[in-house]
Amino acid sequence: MPKHLSLTALSEVSLTCLSNIRLIATDMDGTLTKRGKFTPALLQALEDLATANIKVLIVTGRSAGWVSGLSSLMPVAGAMAENGGLYFPPGNQKPVVLTPIPDLVQHRQQLATTFEKLQTQFPQIQESVDNRFRVTDWTFDVTGLSQDELQILDRLCQQMGWGFTYSNVQCHIKPQGQDKAVGLLQVLREYFPDYSPEQIITVGDSPNDESLFDRRYFPVSVGVANVLEYADKLQHQPAYITNAAEGDGFCELSNYILQSF
Repeated sequence: MPKHLSLTALSEVSLTCLSNIRLIATDMDGTLTKRGKFTPALLQALEDLATANIKVLIVTGRSAGWVSGLSSLMPVAGAMAENGGLYFPPGNQKPVVLTPIPDLVQHRQQLATTFEKLQTQFPQIQESVDNRFRVTDWTFDVTGLSQDELQILDRLCQQMGWGFTYSNVQCHIKPQGQDKAVGLLQVLREYFPDYSPEQIITVGDSPNDESLFDRRYFPVSVGVANVLEYADKLQHQPAYITNAAEGDGFCELSNYILQSF
């Protein structure tokens, strides 16, 4: 672990520190998945948490259409899509739009125009295949982009009045102010008002999870081990880090929480 990082290993944390946790808000890709897939161990962990009455909220950058189908099949208490853009309550209910969009057609056209302008400077970027299933943001593949190029893309989006973030999967052009923390705080207020910040743990692995590590709002946060790839680029770093990476790291966290009871 780089010396300039002050991340505490989850294995060093007293189990009593986790005994109050009642809700886990977690990223999906690179956090629940392992090499892009759900494992039997992950699905068992989710079942075990549900049995212990520990709620799990998915907080992902994936598209509304993708999350709508997947979340209805998983033992979770709800799912947030598009980095805070929409929330899908459990039970196949109608999604709740967290980012107001007065004119959806115009909004999508403006996003497409912004992407086309980025392509004039970065002709190699490719639109993600899931854009047809998106509502609030626009995505393109992150593969092959350097850190310097990502910073330039961020600056260009800001100049055109948009926000920008990226994960280990995609880059996102999004409304300014839309992020996982803003969306999650709104969902917690409206759907889980009885949970205190100390009863909530946030989990992630990449830059679009950074707001989930902001200790002003989420004092208990965990990065799975692969977050170290980005940790020196994050203004907000997780309070704790797992020994294992990706979905194995989430299972590690799940085991610690269940052992703390």
